[in-house]
Amino acid sequence: MLRPVLIIATLVGVTTAVIAQSDPITERRNLMKGVGRASALGAQLVKGETPFDPQKAHDVLRAYGDAAEKMPGLFPDNSKEGGGTSAAPKIWETKADFEARFAAWNTEIKAAAGSVETLDGFKTAFGGLTKACGGCHQNYREKV
Repeated sequence: MLRPVLIIATLVGVTTAVIAQSDPITERRNLMKGVGRASALGAQLVKGETPFDPQKAHDVLRAYGDAAEKMPGLFPDNSKEGGGTSAAPKIWETKADFEARFAAWNTEIKAAAGSVETLDGFKTAFGGLTKACGGCHQNYREKV
């Protein structure tokens, strides 16, 4: 009796995971919303609108790092259109460059982790990290 229950539970879990991963457009949109929230927090820290806190600075880097690691895998061929995507066709035309940008960004994020304990260190790191965002959006995001 226990074996059929375990098999059914496993199948339900696997099915749920497959369904959750079958919508990469929604996944990448949600991930980018997280990056947007992190960028807003970073800007508030830099401008002094929110008191600087190293933990908040690290939260920004964590959100960026999460996106840098996950985003390259969220652009399968079946996600070029639909779902309100703003992904430019150039992503799939120059996939190696697209993925390399995320890898480079992730390296930069990890390197910045040691320098965000102070506001000045965070300002320097944040400026470079957001510049990478802008460059990728300029090349790989459709204007909607």
